[in-house]
Amino acid sequence: MSNLYGDYNQKIDYVFKVVLIGDSAVGKTQLLARFSRNQFNVDSKATIGVEFQTKTLVIDNKTVKAQIWDTAGQERYRAVTSAYYRGAVGAMLVYDMTKRQSFDHMARWLEELRGHADTNIVIMLIGNKCDLGTLKAVPTEDAQEFAQRENLFFMETSALESTNVETAFLTILTEIYRLISKKTLTANDEADPGGGSGLLKGTRIIVPNQDASAYEKKGGCCG
Repeated sequence: MSNLYGDYNQKIDYVFKVVLIGDSAVGKTQLLARFSRNQFNVDSKATIGVEFQTKTLVIDNKTVKAQIWDTAGQERYRAVTSAYYRGAVGAMLVYDMTKRQSFDHMARWLEELRGHADTNIVIMLIGNKCDLGTLKAVPTEDAQEFAQRENLFFMETSALESTNVETAFLTILTEIYRLISKKTLTANDEADPGGGSGLLKGTRIIVPNQDASAYEKKGGCCG
């Protein structure tokens, strides 16, 4: 883990935009604070509109800047926040394990997300507040079944106790990296059908008149 977080002076290879969505008061802001700053604020206020934090880390020797967007869960802000789904390469659907209603709303949030986001977005279902085990209102099996049916990653977390928070973020970011780097390699292979030595030497291949798409594949569109 010592090499996980990058030097902030390093060149950024990828920028990944990830959105946190779900009902109000499920702990989205606390999850973000725990991951980005290792903090938990017991007096946290409801998010108004949209906020974001960044964290730089190293995946497969590449420097990745994660831009994590925290969207307000209140109904009156949903029209505002819908625009922020665009450009996201990852999303975390967060529910409160002690509030069944917040889990029942996941299907609606997922539908809205898929209506605005890229079809290849990586999505993880998060059951937060697993420290409140005695108040659990959503059986793990229910969440696993929903995640499997919708082809989502799934994890139970506690922002308060820092349980699985880092693991959840690293899992989704690593999967995003795997998909995007695979796209980049495919694009390079198409540009150099012979599988040229340029790739072995780490030379960047520029396809004529496709600079913009190459930039998007490097994550530039999500900055």
